[in-house]
Amino acid sequence: MKRGSRRAAAERSEPGSRRKLTRKSRGGGGSDSRLRLWAKRIALWGGGLAVLGAVFLAVAVSFAVQTMPSYYQLKATQNDQTILVRARDGTPIVELGPSFGNWMDYDEIPQVMKDAMVAVEDRRFYSHFGVDPIRLTGAVVEGTIGDRSRIGGTSTISQQLARNLFLNNNRSVDRKAREAVLAAALEWKFSKEQILELYLNKVYFGGGAYGIDSASRNFFSHPATELSVAEAAIIAGLVKAPSRYSPTADVDAAVARAQTVLRLMREQGYITPQQASVDVDAVNLKTRLGGNSVRYFTDYVLPQLDLLLPETFEAIEVWTTLDTELQEQATASIRANAPDGAQGALVSLDRDGAILALVGGTDYVESSYNRATAAQRQPGSAWKLFVYLAALEAGWTPDDGVQDAPVEIDGWRPRNSNGRFSGEIDVRTAFAYSVNTVAANLGQDVGSGTIASMARRFGISSPISTYPSMVLGTSDVRLIEMTRAFASISAKGQSVEPYGVLRVTAASGEEIYKHQRGRSRQLVADYVAAGITDLLQTAVSTGTGRAAQIGRPVAGKTGTTSSNKDGWFVGFSSGITTGVWMGRDDAKAVRGLQGGRAPALAFSSFMREAVKGRPVEEFDTEVQLPGWMLEPDEEYLYGDPDDYYFIDEDGNLVDPQRREVDRYGYPLPVEGEQVPGSGERPQLTLPPNEAGQAASDDFLDRATGENLPPPAPPRMPRTIRSSETSRESVN
Repeated sequence: MKRGSRRAAAERSEPGSRRKLTRKSRGGGGSDSRLRLWAKRIALWGGGLAVLGAVFLAVAVSFAVQTMPSYYQLKATQNDQTILVRARDGTPIVELGPSFGNWMDYDEIPQVMKDAMVAVEDRRFYSHFGVDPIRLTGAVVEGTIGDRSRIGGTSTISQQLARNLFLNNNRSVDRKAREAVLAAALEWKFSKEQILELYLNKVYFGGGAYGIDSASRNFFSHPATELSVAEAAIIAGLVKAPSRYSPTADVDAAVARAQTVLRLMREQGYITPQQASVDVDAVNLKTRLGGNSVRYFTDYVLPQLDLLLPETFEAIEVWTTLDTELQEQATASIRANAPDGAQGALVSLDRDGAILALVGGTDYVESSYNRATAAQRQPGSAWKLFVYLAALEAGWTPDDGVQDAPVEIDGWRPRNSNGRFSGEIDVRTAFAYSVNTVAANLGQDVGSGTIASMARRFGISSPISTYPSMVLGTSDVRLIEMTRAFASISAKGQSVEPYGVLRVTAASGEEIYKHQRGRSRQLVADYVAAGITDLLQTAVSTGTGRAAQIGRPVAGKTGTTSSNKDGWFVGFSSGITTGVWMGRDDAKAVRGLQGGRAPALAFSSFMREAVKGRPVEEFDTEVQLPGWMLEPDEEYLYGDPDDYYFIDEDGNLVDPQRREVDRYGYPLPVEGEQVPGSGERPQLTLPPNEAGQAASDDFLDRATGENLPPPAPPRMPRTIRSSETSRESVN
């Protein structure tokens, strides 16, 4: 019974066990089936999506092919305007904007140039359909594990051409997709030879050069048909980073990149090992006239074309006033004399205002900021030019006596640089040694507003303070403004307007602009110009500007600001006026910087070359006061209208010869114009924060005949004027 029961129990347990094992076995088989099922589904869906994607891609490419310009249209397209800038002798100095050179057909392009470009940019160019699958796979991996918004290093030559012709440089996934579609369309519509021809004539190589012919002329001074293996390697290496590998910016980087190109060409069988070992260092690069400092000049001059020219988009050539030899000399003078850590700037004008040289810093590559035309710095004692001009116009002469003694003006106590006072001296000596106390007294005598008006008259457009200390040059000005003012003194008081463009011609050769010298104006009378020239010449011959001597007559003025933050020297000789500034951009003190040292030495170094070949010119320093200032007759009472200078409400000089004037020199009214009533003098005003008028009331009363003084004995030259501003005459 027991045995039977056990057997029966065992028999009853076996089916259950088998069922259990069967269910387990079935369970494992079901899992595999489900995996296979999902794999089939994914394959079907994936295949379907791939087919849809292929259809979509085919439609997109087909549409792109239909709308794409023809080969000949693509050849003819050029973007932006090109500007070739020439020096005064016609020498090309810089080319701005895109330069395309001559178009080169596929058969004209040297084989070594084509091989170099394919080797470094797209080794599978001749086998892919516009997109390189191998490079694309790497791009997908990069986009998956790296920055998903950027895909780099995937562009074939066809893709680069598509980007250059139709797209921007954004490296997003969306742009890459459109780039791929357009590249495939290019491959569909054009042959490999046509694509490579378009690419080599369109790709950017830096320095404004588009295409291999422009690059070859830009870097090697010959057409692309003459490219050597080493030169082709240099050009091919530029595409990756034109600014980084430019041979004109970094020769070492360009050579290293070219050697990489040669290695790739050898590995891919385009050149022999002997050709790959060429000496890239031996390549002759195009000589750059004027150095990089030429860009300071072009940056200042070329924006003026917007005002000078009618709207045009064709290529133009701009003939300028720049003298390349003097530009090089100016650059060398600034670099050789600027103190360590300091910057320097130089502007040189010919007698008619033509800019002969302009340097805005020690190195344009390091800093393109133009300190000659944009920086505003305190001129120090160079500003005394306007103080003494105002004093001379008010009746002072170089021989008049003044007092170098302590002075206080509204709580301001100016000090001399040597800390001493010399007592009684003359105006000439005070100017030559830049005596601050005398300048302060003269400024108080003529008035800050009169000095500001004089500066405006001579072309200073920067804001001018009228505090008493302004006589010592506390108002910021630009170097080109100060140089212009001194140039007007060199021109015997005639206005001078700086200019840099002589003429402009279109690509057709048509002259579309020619400089016409404007009508000059007499800013001060001859006796004032002669008097200030006397003072300026003395400052160089015996005063603070002795370091500026060049072996011929020189007139100029030094300028040094407090704590030696700025050093100036501005002067002229033989019709050339040159201004020099030195200092730090952060306006910190520079040890030992004084206008009579480094700036004066830079001026001397430059001017010796600038005036070479010009005749020696003696200055007219004879001060002949007009008769109306010396005799108490009708001329004394009314003066000569030709000697008067009228200032408008903005402080600018009004030329009375532009219209008829009355016997006092005032312009006669014209129809519809509001004029002052009978016997009323026009009010002279200055810009905001500036006060005073260009001439004293006493001077105007005598000039116009109003408030006539009683008859007086003949006026004799003054010999002494005290710091109290009292006047004494001697027999």
